[in-house]
Order: sequence, then C-alpha cells, then structure tokens
Amino acid sequence: MRNRPLLKIKRAIDFCLAFFCLVAGAPVLVPCVACLWIAQGRPIFFKQVRPGYRGRPFVLYKFRTMHETKNNHGDLLPDGQRLSSVGRFFRSMSLDELPEIWNVLKGDMSFIGPRPLLMQYLSRYTSEQMRRHDMMPGITGWAQVHGRNAISWEEKFKYDVWYVDHWSFWLDLKIFFLTIWKVLKREGISQAGQATAQEFKGSSDKAVTGKDLNS
Repeated sequence: MRNRPLLKIKRAIDFCLAFFCLVAGAPVLVPCVACLWIAQGRPIFFKQVRPGYRGRPFVLYKFRTMHETKNNHGDLLPDGQRLSSVGRFFRSMSLDELPEIWNVLKGDMSFIGPRPLLMQYLSRYTSEQMRRHDMMPGITGWAQVHGRNAISWEEKFKYDVWYVDHWSFWLDLKIFFLTIWKVLKREGISQAGQATAQEFKGSSDKAVTGKDLNS
C-alpha cells in the first residue's frame, strides 16, 4: 500500500484544497466565529493535542461547542450538560470541524483519513488497531461514512485499518461524496444515550469479524 509518490500527490492536493477552502470559505467561517462569540463567548476555538501520523502529537483545532461549566469540585460537567444549543447545531452540520482545515494546510492532517482521537488511547490499542496511524489522520474517513459515533469503537478501528490497507484516490473521492451525503442526513452524530461518544477504554473480545468493509 505504501506508494510514497502517490502519497506526496495526496499531500499536494490536500495543501491546495485547504488553501482554497480557507480563502473561499471566509464568508462561512466569519459568521461561524460571530455566532459562537455571541452565544458562548471566548475562547472560540477548542485546542487539544492529538496523535497524528505514526502517533506523533499535534495540536488539533475545532470550533468550541461546549460551555466551560464546572461542578462544585471544579470538574467539568458531562458533555451533555455543557453542549450549547448553537454548539449542538454546529455538531449536527459538522461545522465544528472547519478549523481543522488549518491542520490540513499545516500538514498535521489530510482531508481524508482515520480520525485523530485522544493521546491516552495510544496505549489502549491492539497492535492491529495501532495501524490506523500508518496514514495521516483525516477530517473524515471510511469509519465516519459508515456510522461515525453511532458504531462501536471496534467497528471504527476495523474500518480505519481497512482504509489504510486499501487506500486509493478513488476511495478518497468516494469518502468525500459519502461525507457530504451523511452530513446532509445528519447521521451518526452521537452514540445512543451520549452527547458525543463514550471514552474508549480498550478493546473487548467482541471485535468485529467477517464483516464486509468494502461497501
């Protein structure tokens, strides 16, 4: 699967497309910033260290969609209680992901690839699941168009590794158009009973097997 010349072309496409999106998308980005500023105040952006290619850390940027409300002990309240009405809309339309275009421009991410998760998950992956980091992380990916947060962690990682092993420009193009369709349908935004998704605690013995991932 490792074809460095093709991956360099993928990176060049990402850079050019990210530059174009940041310039042409200003009429969308500016109103998004204004809405969040009025509804939630500052900071506008959510920043967090995430693992990138080969697990190397980078700072991911998103629009902040939650209040910083804390309990009497100084701990942040659960996601469901902190998610603002504006933030909920942003998540439903995936608008909170727009600042990640800056990560793509910088070379931290690609438009298409396995989603960058949390640093603490690195020690919880199996060796097979860890292979999801053999490609640049993406804003959207094969797992996102097959259920996003509505599927189990094991299913997500199966799709991610499948993508790493079968990557092609045609697959990226397919994921791009499927992502648009999924965003319009607002599917897979959260797990059942969760505002977003439960924390990944480590793999269970109920890993997905025998499922057709090429669909």
